Amino acid sequence: MSKSYDTIELKLDSHRYNSDRRIMLFDLDLRGHHTVYIQHLLRYWCQQKIAGHLDIVVSPEFCQQHANIVDIAHNHKNIKFVAIAPREQAVLKSLDSFSNRILRSFQEWRLICKYAISLGTTQCLIMCFDPILLRVALGVKPPCPFSGIYFRPIFHYSDFTNYIPSWRERIWHWRDKLCLSRILDNSQLQTLFCLDPFAVKRLNKSFAGKVIHLPDPVQIPNKSQLQPENLRESLGIDSHRQIFLLFGSLTRRKGIFQLLEALLLLPSNLCQQLCLVLSGVPYPQAEQELIESKITAVCQSQPVQIISSYQFIPEQDVQTYFSLADVILAPYQRHVGMSGILLLAAASQKPVLSSDYGLMGELVQSYKLGLAVDSTVPAEIAKGLREFLLKSQSKLWDSSSLKSFVEQSSVERFARTIFQYL
Repeated sequence: MSKSYDTIELKLDSHRYNSDRRIMLFDLDLRGHHTVYIQHLLRYWCQQKIAGHLDIVVSPEFCQQHANIVDIAHNHKNIKFVAIAPREQAVLKSLDSFSNRILRSFQEWRLICKYAISLGTTQCLIMCFDPILLRVALGVKPPCPFSGIYFRPIFHYSDFTNYIPSWRERIWHWRDKLCLSRILDNSQLQTLFCLDPFAVKRLNKSFAGKVIHLPDPVQIPNKSQLQPENLRESLGIDSHRQIFLLFGSLTRRKGIFQLLEALLLLPSNLCQQLCLVLSGVPYPQAEQELIESKITAVCQSQPVQIISSYQFIPEQDVQTYFSLADVILAPYQRHVGMSGILLLAAASQKPVLSSDYGLMGELVQSYKLGLAVDSTVPAEIAKGLREFLLKSQSKLWDSSSLKSFVEQSSVERFARTIFQYL
């Protein structure tokens, strides 16, 4: 047993006897990892029988859409879900413009302070710190000690291979450095959890102890419970084709149009071997018609099979899709931060064709998770597809390195890290 693990256990033991603590988790987002994170922390709190009170402040829609998670709290008198008032939800700004995002950060900070005071919170964990980064940097005084999960640092991307920042990214670098120096000097900040290990190394040179690497959690699937062949049959995938999966919200940010353009650049004999599965909900919804028209054009020109499944996939079925695929696609367009797609692929022991940009590119290359290409260029995506179709996959990724990557991202390690430093 390592020394670091001993420290974690000792601290958690002391927490079990601190019945006066009242922790508030704050997250108004309903998408993807936001829900999963809450579920992991809630289960860990129950399993470890941690003392104190846990209040989880969410949107009213969370309680409606994720009743299975809310039900976990019903049998525990020291856990409570608190939905913000419908009128508070109604006036929140959308995140569709820069000005709205700024206004939204002020709105969310006011709600954090309001509910921390009304609940008697002794420690607050802001589940997504990025939106309120600027607001906290302006020197606000919170009503209690607080921590946050920082998803998308970009100030250190100049350390990465072949990174050339755009003018907008240069502004983001400057903004992040300025905000972080002020935030980390805030005496009420307890811990800044960060999903990017490279950023943690940089920040801890100046702020040792306040910034902690938080592993993005992934569950290892029980392969005996998966039935990928049944899914293959239900989707109608030709038996001779290799399956390339693009999973999650089908947005421009995911590179769906560059990917479809890349298929037009492949030789027809390779297209005969390929099936592209698009699984997820187009966002915004109006994009679906544009995606469909592009798919039609590709299929008229190439003998490729494209299966589109425009629906939300329940958590229990997600790993079946990853188990079915031969290659997982992640051609994000200059995406800042981590992607759960890398972890889901690694947990299923499947290689990725990923963007080479930023943290995603660095992780794919460091852990040999597959191929990393300039995904803003369809011709580069086409080269990657060609390599997977022509070469032995064992030469394109390293299974032992991939296993190490997954082991560092266990659900237990994620939850244990959070509660150690709160």
